[in-house]
Amino acid sequence: MQNSKTDLSLGLMTEMLEFSLADAYISAGVEDTVACFDLFFRRIPDRGGFAITAGLSQVIEDLQNLHFYEADLDYLREKGCSEKLISYLRDFKFSCDVWAIPEGTPVFPNEPIVKVRGPIIEAQMIETLLLLSINQQSLIATKANRMVRAAHGTAVVEFGTRRAQGFDEAICGARAAYIGGCSATSGVLPAKKFGIPTAKTMPHSWVQMFDDEYEAFCAYAKANPEDCSLVVDTYDTLKSGIPNAIRAFDDVLLPLGKRPRSIRIDSGDITYLSVKARKMLDAAGYADCAIMASNSMDENIISEMVSQGAKVDCFIAGERLITSASAPVFDGVYKLCAIAKEGRLIPKINLSENVHKITIPSSKQVYRLFDMESGKAIADLLATDSEEIDETKSYELFDPDYTWKRKEIEHFVARPLLQPIFKKGELCYKEPSLAAIREYCAEQIDTLWDEVKRFENPHKYYVDLSPKLWDLRNLLIEDYKGVRK
Repeated sequence: MQNSKTDLSLGLMTEMLEFSLADAYISAGVEDTVACFDLFFRRIPDRGGFAITAGLSQVIEDLQNLHFYEADLDYLREKGCSEKLISYLRDFKFSCDVWAIPEGTPVFPNEPIVKVRGPIIEAQMIETLLLLSINQQSLIATKANRMVRAAHGTAVVEFGTRRAQGFDEAICGARAAYIGGCSATSGVLPAKKFGIPTAKTMPHSWVQMFDDEYEAFCAYAKANPEDCSLVVDTYDTLKSGIPNAIRAFDDVLLPLGKRPRSIRIDSGDITYLSVKARKMLDAAGYADCAIMASNSMDENIISEMVSQGAKVDCFIAGERLITSASAPVFDGVYKLCAIAKEGRLIPKINLSENVHKITIPSSKQVYRLFDMESGKAIADLLATDSEEIDETKSYELFDPDYTWKRKEIEHFVARPLLQPIFKKGELCYKEPSLAAIREYCAEQIDTLWDEVKRFENPHKYYVDLSPKLWDLRNLLIEDYKGVRK
């Protein structure tokens, strides 16, 4: 029985059109043509100021395990694939070059998150695998970070395992939420797989199992003296839940020399109840007992609770985090930007009736420009691979859509964001630990101005084109539109 992801037919984790294309490439005799693709996104979820890239680790794992079983080839033959394609896939070995922006980096629309260069069949065939991982994990990392920032230092834990839309979404979603800043997960499997701290709490069903709430609390405290956390809203938070919790703490934990970990409030006006609960716990001598808040938390509810003075030590985020309920789609796309012909790279462009869908041609590098004095990010710059940014001279930035908007900058540092991941199909990237990615993410977000990070009407962070790349794009548009004679 196949019971792990690496046992699955990852070669078939694509769409049928990719095999139709592969057959057509072979038929046209262009299967060995080297092509360059960009993976990028067009819109920031929740109309935010930035997104956070995640999912690269799963991309690496998938590309290292990309192969075709004989049963896969039999199936593709049944679906009408040619024997030439079957032979090609039987000997398949991934051989592309891949670059990517490291996980945890704030990213912006239209800049490449992943760049692929290699034989057209290979580069095209991995499109779905790349988008699956990058889209889902970037979406959840971005949502998690919004909640973490809304909490202003109060812990946010991810309790989305039971609410996720599928097995892989629960596992990878927990990982992405941790990158985004969540402090723990309720999921045992993602905790084991990725080394994420775990968090737990008592369910209402435990209380309902007993005839008396106090009896239920005492039994749970006896079973969990080192980590006692009680849910106090099963019947009445202030009249029974908290008083019975305090009695159980007094009667069970204190004689054992133990202290309670927390209480959880899951319903009602949690801001009001948390304030009352804090006073009751403090008066009873349990100022160290934390208050956890759950019940469909998102960044808006968390922000309101914090601004209204809620006495909450930990926010539990479930379905609205793991599904990114308010913005459930990360619209990453994968587009051809160049092909190699007779030893040189030929830039390609995808025009569209929708102006925002016109792609940026050529193989590119993404530079993030930082102010040397403040350390803050000024803008991102897309440039062709052959260009170098001279940091010793001033540089004029201009909006690629409204070119009269210009800004000359000095005393800056230009850092390339796209890092080599695979070279001719061989991994050349040393992955940081998940904890290091999470820390890096927080550090990089700190380089953004507060105006970019606000939730309502965030300041637009500019992603500009170098003059060379801007000229190239416009020449191609003119050529294809028949403007130039």
